[in-house]
Amino acid sequence: MICLFGNQKGGVGKSTLTVLSGNYLSLAKNWPVTIIDMDYQQSISQKFEKAKVLENDEPYDVMAATLETFPVLSNMLTKSKKDAILIDLPGKLDDDGLIPVFKCADMVICPFSYDEFTFESTVLFAVVLKKVNPKVQVVFIPNRIKANVKFEIMSEVNEQLSKFGKITAAIPDRIDFQRITTFQTPLSLYGVITPVFEEIFADRLWKK
Repeated sequence: MICLFGNQKGGVGKSTLTVLSGNYLSLAKNWPVTIIDMDYQQSISQKFEKAKVLENDEPYDVMAATLETFPVLSNMLTKSKKDAILIDLPGKLDDDGLIPVFKCADMVICPFSYDEFTFESTVLFAVVLKKVNPKVQVVFIPNRIKANVKFEIMSEVNEQLSKFGKITAAIPDRIDFQRITTFQTPLSLYGVITPVFEEIFADRLWKK
C-alpha cells in the first residue's frame, strides 16, 4: 500500500499525520512501514534522527527523498503490497515531479481545516490528484479542529469534498500532538486517533 499525505496548503498537519499513521500501523497493527519524507522542511527525517539517539530499535525506517529521486525509489517501493509506504509530500502542485508520485498511490490522506483559504487549496489539490490518478482513494481528515468553535462553512466544505472522497471524523487541536515521535505516540492520543485510523485503514489491514 502506497499512501500519500498531502495538501497544497501548508500547516494543516500532514507531517504529523504521517508519523501518527506510521506509529499506528507499525506499533498497534504490526505492519511493515517505511516513511518517505519529501517535504521541503524534512521535519520527519530530523525527528527520526534525533529520536534514534535517545530510543532503542526504531519501529520503522524513514527515508529523506525528493521529487527528482522518486523514480529511482518507485520500483523498490512497489515490490511488496503488504508493506505500508507512507509518503509526506511537499506542499506544492507546480512540479511535474508530482505526477509519477500521484500515479503510484493507492490512497491519499488530505488533512484540512474549515477556513475558506484552506478549503480552496484542498479542492484544487483534489482536482489535480484525481485528474492524474482517477482511481486513487482519497480520504479527507478535518485536522487541528478547535473545540467549541462554530464553522459557518463546514456543511458546504463537507458537501464539496465528499464529491472527491471520504471525510473522516475530526481530529481535535491538542497540545499532546507536539509530543509525538517516530518511536511512539502518547497514550493520551490513542482515544482520539484510533477511531479515525480504524475508519481509514480497516479494509487495508483486513486485506493484508
